[in-house]
Amino acid sequence: MDGNSANPDWPNLAGQGAPYIEKQLKAFKAGDRQNATMAPMAAPLTEQDIADLAAFYSAQTVKVGAAEESLVELGQKIYRGGNPASGVAACIGCHGPGGKGNPAAKFPALSGQHAKYVGTQLNAFKAGERDNDAARMMRNTASNMSEQEIKSVASYVQGLH
Repeated sequence: MDGNSANPDWPNLAGQGAPYIEKQLKAFKAGDRQNATMAPMAAPLTEQDIADLAAFYSAQTVKVGAAEESLVELGQKIYRGGNPASGVAACIGCHGPGGKGNPAAKFPALSGQHAKYVGTQLNAFKAGERDNDAARMMRNTASNMSEQEIKSVASYVQGLH
């Protein structure tokens, strides 16, 4: 109800930028983003419903989790500096130092997001199964990430605040 998901397969919407929430709901509604759970939920939404939901959830407070201690060092390294050797861009450039995102650019907040959800999304971008990213930014970044880098960054942002 407050936008903090109890299920790590589902995202936390609390504190997420309203423009990003609107973009994603519209993508689910149009079929541009595929998800068997979200597509039927978004299908009946009006433009006003989408705006209202985005405003409500963006005003909620995210409950930050904790990172797995053994993954923090690599997760922080990738988040803050990327991996120049493999072409992985630093997450901080789009998602900010505290993981708050960039609402104007529709870049999502990552702070406190479930590690499992973030890992699933990074793997979907890597496989090309998710393709609603501007200029292929996430697909290009994720395609160069190792399994360990994905796992580490996903855990790191869960505890980022």
